[in-house]
Amino acid sequence: MKEALTGRTEDYLRGIYEIIERKGYARIKDIVRELNVRPSTVVEMMKKLDRMRLVTYEKYGGVTLTPRGKEIAGAVRERHETFKNFLEIILVPKDVALKDAHVLEHRLDPKTILQFTRFVEFITSAPKHPKFVGRWMEQFRGYCEKENRQ
Repeated sequence: MKEALTGRTEDYLRGIYEIIERKGYARIKDIVRELNVRPSTVVEMMKKLDRMRLVTYEKYGGVTLTPRGKEIAGAVRERHETFKNFLEIILVPKDVALKDAHVLEHRLDPKTILQFTRFVEFITSAPKHPKFVGRWMEQFRGYCEKENRQ
């Protein structure tokens, strides 16, 4: 029977992906620091992900993502970045956007995620679009500032 991916397993895959991207390799202690969990918890998850063929884990060695693990981790990272960027576009403070993006990345229907992605791409590629996007952003910022004063 195939094990289902949970939000937690996706978090581990994304964490490993980002560590490898920064350092070129990942070890248990790196994952412990990245995800702020206990070493024993990481070891158990690595065994599970290894059984699922999403990572290659060797005791006392490094952790690598399999091609499938890397594909999933990349998709999770993209979702996370989309939500973080969206929240920052609507002027959510960066620290809150980072935390809330983490919640959203696991909770929404793929069709909803696709529309968020399209919206963020549209807004962030504003130079390719009419000037209304820039004006819209300025007006929204002004609106938020006005609301904060009241």
